[in-house]
Amino acid sequence: MEWVSAENIVAVLTAVLGILASVAVLWYERRVPRRKRIGYRVQLDTPIGSDVRAGRPNFRLGLFNEAPEMSDATLVLLRVENDGSQSIAGDDYTGREVHGLTAEFVGRTVRGIAVTQPPGAEHLMDHFTPAAGMRHTGSTIHIPRVPLNTGHHFKLLVLLSGGPVGGEVKVTGGIRDGEVMPNRAITPDDKPPLFSRAARWITVLLTVCVVTLSTIIVVRDDTRPPIGCARGTLTLTGSTAFAPVVKELAKKYEKDCDGATVIVDAHGSTAGIRELANAGENADADDGKGSPALIAFADGPKPGGFPLLRENRIAVSVFALVVNDKVPVKNLKTADIHRLYRGEINNWNQLGGPNLPVLLISRDANSGTREVFQRQVLLRNEPANSSRDCEHKDDGEAKVVRCELDSTEQVLSTVARLPGALGYSELRAGSGLKGLHRLSIDGAAPSVDDIGESTYPYRGIEYAYTYGQPPLNSLASSFLGYMRQGSGQDVMTTHGHLPCQTPKGLRICGEG
Repeated sequence: MEWVSAENIVAVLTAVLGILASVAVLWYERRVPRRKRIGYRVQLDTPIGSDVRAGRPNFRLGLFNEAPEMSDATLVLLRVENDGSQSIAGDDYTGREVHGLTAEFVGRTVRGIAVTQPPGAEHLMDHFTPAAGMRHTGSTIHIPRVPLNTGHHFKLLVLLSGGPVGGEVKVTGGIRDGEVMPNRAITPDDKPPLFSRAARWITVLLTVCVVTLSTIIVVRDDTRPPIGCARGTLTLTGSTAFAPVVKELAKKYEKDCDGATVIVDAHGSTAGIRELANAGENADADDGKGSPALIAFADGPKPGGFPLLRENRIAVSVFALVVNDKVPVKNLKTADIHRLYRGEINNWNQLGGPNLPVLLISRDANSGTREVFQRQVLLRNEPANSSRDCEHKDDGEAKVVRCELDSTEQVLSTVARLPGALGYSELRAGSGLKGLHRLSIDGAAPSVDDIGESTYPYRGIEYAYTYGQPPLNSLASSFLGYMRQGSGQDVMTTHGHLPCQTPKGLRICGEG
């Protein structure tokens, strides 16, 4: 496949390793125990008294105007929480005193304390008693040994005096296999981060690597040509029904392989086979090489008399009968198709349709589409040509109007133009055209998806013929290989053909 290269393999492996590393970090953060930890932070520190320093009264809330000793009063909201990954029990505190933690408000005096707790943790209030060690002296609060599950917290609303706002606040204490330390301030009452800062950074960096490598793989313009490219000029001839596929592949090959020119000159399967045989014979006569830069595509196997042409089965093609929209018929029985082409039915009213004469629009004798139709559906040759304008008989004794045209495009445009006209084409060529519609045969609709399961008879194998075996380093050999690869298969599938190199295609193409 085209994307398989050493660089891409390395990039994909690196991306996979990055994803695995991210998953491992997340698993570690969630599953591997860390140290127990109590974190604290100040969520509020504000003045509530009056400040007369510098001779300029500055009234705050005015709550303590009559209490001079409280003129510099402040309120501090201190949050204490278990921000580790393990619960902390009362006996996890290691201090010798009754209390577990000590909170010191440097430079200020504690005047009063109120304890708050989040909803659902009311039971914590039972621990904030003098018997449990709850008390304050000077600038210090002694906090009991409060058990905290992971993520739980409590808050101390402290009334202070004697110092400025923003003074240092320290919480100390001992925790078995743990620590007490300040944590980063976030919005009040927010939950602490689920993962550590290191884990988050590693995850972000690895994610960036994965996205970058994936982008390189997807959008990188690899200017190196596919393996097996060849230079020179190659001509593709033969089937007009398969020509849309050939033209698109020719453009893709020229774009991917610098120095290659691929010319498409389609004018019928049989005509292409004859052209290839003549070119090969001339090459043999000129220099003995015997394999010209020419590939002939045919909608079926080559006729007899060309033993030196080598076949390559490329795809399974489905064909369809098409009829002018003035004829509302949607399905034809095989027996009725035979009668139409024998001239036994020459008006559509004989099949329950409108009063319109039957006009058979056929391909010339060089057409592979016609050859498949005769072999798979009619089981005999079509009747003789009886009209040059496809509307009137040139032969008065002919049973039905029948004309022959040079290409699939001419057949389709003529059927769409003439009421009562009936013709045939490659399946995809007849889709989306105005003025005509496709017919089912014996109740089976033409479909690529149903190949091998449906009884629909009008299908055949597309062949690519070369004169003998072209050299491995030749442009002809390179182009045939290109058709069988991923991009070639994609083009054939898009145009409504089943590539022979697919599992289903191998079976059907092998059956012939």
